[in-house]
Order: sequence, then C-alpha cells, then structure tokens
Amino acid sequence: MSGFAKTIMRRLFSEDYDDLRRRLAHRLGSADLANEAMHEAWIRLATAKKTPAIEQPEHYLFRVAMNAATDQHRKEARHRRSVELDLALEIADERPTPEEELIARAEIDLFDTIVAELPPRQRTIFLAARVGNISHDVIAKQMRITRRTVARELVRAHEYCLSRCKELMG
Repeated sequence: MSGFAKTIMRRLFSEDYDDLRRRLAHRLGSADLANEAMHEAWIRLATAKKTPAIEQPEHYLFRVAMNAATDQHRKEARHRRSVELDLALEIADERPTPEEELIARAEIDLFDTIVAELPPRQRTIFLAARVGNISHDVIAKQMRITRRTVARELVRAHEYCLSRCKELMG
C-alpha cells in the first residue's frame, strides 16, 4: 500500500472507528471480539505492502476487520482443539493392566477357596452380611437363629478367613 493510501486508510479508520467497531460487535456478537478484530485490522492496514484499487474504503475496512476476526476465531479453535487433545492424552486409562487383572483374579480365586472351606452356616451368614450387605437382624430371622449367633458366626468366619489368607499367601 502506498504511503498516501495508507494515510487515507488510517484517517478513515480513525474517523469511522466507533461505527466500524459497533457494526463489527453486532456482527460478531461480542464487543471484546470486535475490539480484538479492530486492533488486528489496524496492524494489517499499517503493515500491508500492496492493496488493490479500493472503490469503497468503508467496506474494505469492514472486510479487513471481519477477516481478522475470522482468522482469530480459527486460531483459537485450533488452540482449543490442541488443548483438548493434550488433556485427553493426559487422562489416565483407568482400566486395569493385564498384571492387575491377573492379581485381582488370583485374589478372587483365593477368596472363593477360603469361603468354600467355611462350614455351610458360617458361609451363608458371611456371604449374606459381607457380600449381600444384609443386616444381622434379617439374617437371624431368615435363618431362625439369634442376632448374637449371627455376630458370633461372623467373627469366627472373619478369623478363619484371615488366618487362611495369611497361611496361603505366606
């Protein structure tokens, strides 16, 4: 852009600044975006080397500002996608590793083995209370025994399971 054309565009930009910013804010739906676009448009006009013949300078200025806003929007969208990708890559995979699955399976098998060794009544009470989360009162009623007997059988089952677990795991 020649020095004379730059001077005219700068003067027009300054004179029409408020109107141009208002129209841009209306079009973009944001005064902040309009302000950023106006700043970028001023820089583009000041650093432009060549400009085609301009018949309607007001429209040209508006188009420069809109292009600046569009470029800024694209740049922010690329940055947002990049940040989202970075965040997605940082999310740890919560699935267990094959080693963790193997250890868990071994622990479940050990639990099943130990529980199977319990006397039938103790096993029933233990599984109902610890796995089924059934209250001692309900277990006592269903099995036609006292609540105290349920508590006692649970203690015995726990003690047996702990001692067998220590014994089998070394």
